Amino acid sequence: MSKRYGRGDWILRDVDVEAPAGEVVAFAGGNGSGKSTLLRIAVGLSRPTRGTVATRPAVVGYVPDRFSPNERMSAVAYLTHMGRVRGLSTSAASSRANQLLDRLALVGGKQAPLRSLSKGNSQKVALAQALLVEPGLLVLDEPWSGLDADAHGVLAEITTEVAGSGGTVVFTDHRESVTRARATRTYLVSKGHVALRGPEPWATEYRLSSDVVLTTRQDGRVPQDPKWEELDGVLAVSRQASGIRVRVARESTDALLITALQHGWSVERVTGTVMDHDRTPDAATNGDLR
Repeated sequence: MSKRYGRGDWILRDVDVEAPAGEVVAFAGGNGSGKSTLLRIAVGLSRPTRGTVATRPAVVGYVPDRFSPNERMSAVAYLTHMGRVRGLSTSAASSRANQLLDRLALVGGKQAPLRSLSKGNSQKVALAQALLVEPGLLVLDEPWSGLDADAHGVLAEITTEVAGSGGTVVFTDHRESVTRARATRTYLVSKGHVALRGPEPWATEYRLSSDVVLTTRQDGRVPQDPKWEELDGVLAVSRQASGIRVRVARESTDALLITALQHGWSVERVTGTVMDHDRTPDAATNGDLR
């Protein structure tokens, strides 16, 4: 398919992509490359100028790149209402809304007005509304942007669960480290053209990673935060009272350790993890590398 608005330039040209059931598909590219337009067409919010979308699951969940409703309605009331719109009973919609907000750890409380939420917490509500009914297709536009570290891990779990139950997950991100870590296949979007980078290595082979536990130094020096989530190869970050735990691709472990030491952290332990694409991190086999 191809897309343009009016007689303007073509935003997308001769795009031919496939997002099979059970896969996590990434579209990577810079700002203005056409990624968001492609996602809007995928979910049915925009129509191609030429060509067609061959098929689309009955239930589609969509998280746009910006979700900041200026509403006095509380987060749980909004989600309950959206659940009713999607065919749930009031009790079922309310129960599902509370369950999702608990899992995503909404800061400020479920009764917080939508208009009072930060970008990251608005993003959590947007993600929750996309999951009120189990989606056959979950489409996420820059989903990790603005989320706190714990929510990064929850979102990774959710994408794995949707794909594992036979759904399809499609997301965009401009960081290669994220697409390689999260996707089973990646398309590159540039100047309106889309090309398959290919199945990601971990989709068909064993995926090696490391769990790195870092603590503050005994000399009382306050360590710096190097923005862990943005470092190459980082898969998940968990902040704890005694320090921080980072799951990182094995090939990026050395670089992360150097960064940690440079920013004033002490390394408590490094544990190796072997995980294939049919297993979750919790089911992985660990080997102590200390």
